[in-house]
Amino acid sequence: MGRANAWAIGDIQGCYDEFVELVERIDAHAAADKQDKKPELWLVGDMVNRGPKSLETLQWLIKHEARCRIVLGNHDLNFLAVAAGVRKAKADDTLDALIDSPQRKHFVSWVRRQQLALYEDGILMVHAGVLPQWDVAMTLAYAAEIEYRLQSAGWKNFLAQMYGNEPTQWRADLKGPDRRRVNVNALTRLRFCNAEGVMEFHTKESAGNAPEGYLPWFAIPDRRTREHTIVFGHWSTLGLMNSPRVIALDTGCVWGGSLTAINLASRELIQVASRKYHKTL
Repeated sequence: MGRANAWAIGDIQGCYDEFVELVERIDAHAAADKQDKKPELWLVGDMVNRGPKSLETLQWLIKHEARCRIVLGNHDLNFLAVAAGVRKAKADDTLDALIDSPQRKHFVSWVRRQQLALYEDGILMVHAGVLPQWDVAMTLAYAAEIEYRLQSAGWKNFLAQMYGNEPTQWRADLKGPDRRRVNVNALTRLRFCNAEGVMEFHTKESAGNAPEGYLPWFAIPDRRTREHTIVFGHWSTLGLMNSPRVIALDTGCVWGGSLTAINLASRELIQVASRKYHKTL
């Protein structure tokens, strides 16, 4: 299971300096093991926003895209929406350098081409979560529906209809904007849901603070993806999880925690402390 020369990395969110140091340490580790090729980097999404250097982060990723496998997170979609003019930047967004850059169109085009889910060697990577009713094939299919919309001529209209919490439950007969909204919310925003797949979006605390009637999505009994390893980020208050079938990698670098990488074969960890606060969550 896994790839001996692949490392998954948690939410960067514009923490470029920490990211570059992390990659340097990953590469040094590979060189010490006398590996001929630089390791592949699996990024769980939220490449940009809230941190200080989103511009530099995207520039690095575009330059080195041949070694990167990427899924989009909610902050990456937010960048597209702000750039498209269908959503106003929030007070705590840090997207100005990207929006004002002469390379803005190139950044937008590149982000629009990224995936929302990927599966390889028994490992499924998404940004936030997977609904209990979805198997791997369904997850990839529903992610592909969103990818198609993002890459289409109508991508701005799609983004304009993307936001909202309703419907809270996926159904096979959903169509149009409702269907796409549920898919996006599950893949990029999900933390808690119930056994029927009803999502709850208000609670952002740790897994032990689930609202009544809900569980962390990965703890739902009989979840259809439970036999596969899932790698995700998004949930900084959950923190690091390195269990046999669940790998959570958002360790809150942008909030003063750390940026985490995990080798997908050995499960070895490398972490770089945040340079913003130099403290852990």
